[in-house]
Order: sequence, then structure tokens, then C-alpha cells
Amino acid sequence: MGHSHHHHDHSEGNIKVAFFLNLGFAIIEFIGGLWTNSVAILSDALHDLGDSLTLGVSWYFAKVAKKDRNRKYSYGYKRFSVLGALINSIVLVTGSVFIVIEAIPRLFDPVNPNTEGMIYLAIGGVIVNGAAAFKLSKGHSLNEKAVYTHLLEDILGWVAVLIGAVVMNFWDLPIIDPILSILIAAFILYNVFKNLRESFRIILQGTPSDINIRKIHEAITAIPKVLDVHDCHTWSMDGEYHILSIHLVIAEDLPLSALENIKKETKERVSKLGINHTTIEFETQDEECEPC
Repeated sequence: MGHSHHHHDHSEGNIKVAFFLNLGFAIIEFIGGLWTNSVAILSDALHDLGDSLTLGVSWYFAKVAKKDRNRKYSYGYKRFSVLGALINSIVLVTGSVFIVIEAIPRLFDPVNPNTEGMIYLAIGGVIVNGAAAFKLSKGHSLNEKAVYTHLLEDILGWVAVLIGAVVMNFWDLPIIDPILSILIAAFILYNVFKNLRESFRIILQGTPSDINIRKIHEAITAIPKVLDVHDCHTWSMDGEYHILSIHLVIAEDLPLSALENIKKETKERVSKLGINHTTIEFETQDEECEPC
């Protein structure tokens, strides 16, 4: 449990740093966008402001996820971080669609802004968003991964603006900027899809992708006096904290002390396979139960 709390503390701190970096730079971008007369930078400013709001939501959910379980939420608040990841992904999709909507008209009616000012702002954007992304690059929670993808979009967006500004500074090819924006949006949507798929797997209580049911079955049936495993269910609270519910078929009537030893051994074995919380029920060979 301490290990999990450590991850959540780390997650909350990382998201807080990313939030303040993004919010501060979004304000600078609005001023810079007006100064350079660049719609691309104003669009990025709007996008970064949206990111800041999303990071604020993520920060809030990272704090909520640390709360202990109670009567209302008997498993605790860990799954709230998944809700944060879902909100992030929705905003990310909206932001990407906004980029495409802004980019398409510029393919047909390109405008040359103040390219030198754009270059300076783009370098600043890469540095600030890069620093925020670095804080989250080793994140464990789904929330951190979703926010990291968010920041990755910003970095790539600024790289596109930088490349576009440098090219436009030397050649009259303003069409490059919207083309890069569309390609980046497509790349980000692909990453969002992966995050959403994992979020829905957790919400729908699918088997965690890093859990091998066959190995769990083999590990438990190797315990003396355990004949078989039935009614095996495993799911995840937040992508990190995995739960197992299982029935063990025992060979004979055993005293309570022997059952306690089997239970202890089972929990130790499955914990090595990534399970954090295990509920065990014993049954005899004569009982009917659905197979694992």
C-alpha cells in the first residue's frame, strides 16, 4: 500500500508542476500571438489554456485518488484517477479537432505572420512544455500517461510552429505550417485512442493487460492440497492496483489452520504476479462452480 501511495504523491506533484508551467506559458502565448499577428500561436495559446484547465482537473483527481476507503467507496478513490484520464482524453480529442479545423482553411488561404517572433515563442514553447513533459515521462498512473500525451502534443505542436516559422522566414511556403499541424493531430489522436482503450478496459473491469491468468492458475495449483482453481476474476482499480477474486478446490476437509496456510501461500504467490488484493473462497470437489 505504501508503494501505491508513493506513486500517487509522485503523480500529484508532477501534475501540479505541469499545471503551473502550462498556465503561465499560456498567458505569455496570448500576448505573443497578438504581437506576432499569428493565428497559429493564438490557437496554440487557446489550446494550452485548455490544457491548463485539464491539468487542474488531473491535479484534483490525483489528490482525490489518495483518500482512504470509506462506507461510500469501499475500494477507496483510486478509480477517480481513471476519470481524470478520461476527461483529459476527451479534451485532447477536442483540441486535436480544433487544430484540424484551424489548419484546413490555411491550406487554401495561407497568411505570413511575424516569423521571427514566432521562432522565439516556439523555442520557449518547446522548452516549457518539454520541462513539464519530462516531469511526467516516467509516470505510472493512467492519469499521468494521459497528461504526458497532452504535453507531447504541445511539444510537437511547437516543433511544427518552429519548423514552419524557420521555413517561412527563408521561403514563401506558408502552407507547410497547416500540413504539419494536421499530421501532428493525427499522431496525437492515435495516442489518445490507446489511452482511452486502457481506461475503458478498467471501467468495464477487463483483465489487466499485465496480468497472466494462466500463470496465476499454475502458481496456485502447484500449492499442496489445492486441486483446482474456479471462478477466477481479476480487474484493476486504476491501472496499477489489481484485484483477484478466486475459488480454490481443496483435496479434503482441512482444519482452519491448514486453510489459513494455503490462503497465505496463495496471496504471496499471486502478489509476485502483480496482484495487490486477493479474496479467496474454498470449496470441495463435489461443489459445482464455473471454471477459471
